[in-house]
Amino acid sequence: MAEPQENQFGIEIRGLSKIFGPRATDMAALVAQGISKAELNERHGHVLGLRDINIDMPAGRIQVIMGLSGSGKSTLIRHINRLIDPTVGEILVGGEDVVKMDAGALRTFRRHKTAMVFQKFALLPHRTVLENTVYGLEVQGVPRARQVDEAMRWIARVGLGGFEKHYPNQLSGGMQQRVGLARALTNDAPILLMDEAFSALDPLIRTDMQTVLLDIQKEIRKTIVFITHDLDEALRLGDRIAILRDGEIVQQGTSQDIVLRPADDYVESFVREVNRGKVIEVDAVMTPLAGDGAPGSPQVPVGTTVDEAIGTLVAGTGDSLTITGTDGVPVGAVTLRQLAAALTSAR
Repeated sequence: MAEPQENQFGIEIRGLSKIFGPRATDMAALVAQGISKAELNERHGHVLGLRDINIDMPAGRIQVIMGLSGSGKSTLIRHINRLIDPTVGEILVGGEDVVKMDAGALRTFRRHKTAMVFQKFALLPHRTVLENTVYGLEVQGVPRARQVDEAMRWIARVGLGGFEKHYPNQLSGGMQQRVGLARALTNDAPILLMDEAFSALDPLIRTDMQTVLLDIQKEIRKTIVFITHDLDEALRLGDRIAILRDGEIVQQGTSQDIVLRPADDYVESFVREVNRGKVIEVDAVMTPLAGDGAPGSPQVPVGTTVDEAIGTLVAGTGDSLTITGTDGVPVGAVTLRQLAAALTSAR
C-alpha cells in the first residue's frame, strides 16, 4: 500500500447511528439496546437509518459502501460532509470530528476537504462544461486564470477535450457524468464522495467510467468513498468494501475477504454469481514459503488473479507456481488443485 501523502486524510467513523423522527435522541438508547428496525417504526414511529457504524477508511484508497436499496448506504455517505447530522457518533477526518464543527468550520471543510459526484449528475443546465467544472473553485474565490487552467486540465483528463463550450443538454449521459467527475477533481479536495455515481449509465459506459476513475486514482491517490448496489462494481473498484443491510454493517474487508469468506447467507447471495477467477488473487490461496520455491517453476507476482495463474500453468509443463513479492523474492507457492478449488463457490 502506498504511503498517504501529506494532504491526504483518512476517515474514521465511530459508533454512528441515525434515527429519523421527532424524538430521535430519546430513541437512541433503545437502538443501543438492540430494538429492531421494524419494532422501532411500529411501536415508536421512528425510522432507523443507521445503527452503530464503525469503519476505518484509509487515506488515499477507495472505500466502497455496498447494499441494496434502503440499506442506508446513501445516508451514510451524506454523514461524512454532514449533509445529514448523526443522532450519535463521531466522524473523524484527519483526527478532527466533523460532528463537532460549527457552521463556519463545516463550510470550510465542505469547500476545501470534500467534493461530491452524484448519480443524477447535478450539472447546472445554463452553464457550459467549463463553467460547470470551475464552479467549486469559483465558490472558493480562486483567481479566474487558475480556475480555467485547473478545469481545462481535468476536462481533458476525463476525455472531454474540445467539449468545454458545450452545454449539458448537448452531451450524452456518460459525458455529463465525466463533467461531474471533472468538477469534483478540479476542486482538488482530498476526499471524493461518489454516491451511485455510475448507476444511471449504460453498462459499457459504466465500465468505461470505472476504468477512468481507476486510472486517475493511480495518479491522485485521493480518499474515495464510493456507493454502489452492484457487487461487480464494488469488487473492481474497492480497496476495501463494507456491506450494509437495514442500516447495519454485515461484513467489511477486502474483495478477497468478501468473496472467499462471506459472513452470512446475505453476503453469500451477493457473491454466488461472481466470476471468482477474475477476483481472487493467488496470494489469497497460496501456501507461504520460507525458501526459494520449487526450482524451475514458473513465477507470478502477488496480485495475479486465479484466471491469469491458471493460464500461466496451462502454457507451461509444471503443476505449481512460485509467487513472488513486490521485491521479486518468492513468498509462496500454489498448485493447480488449489487454484481450481478457489473457483468453487463452496464456503
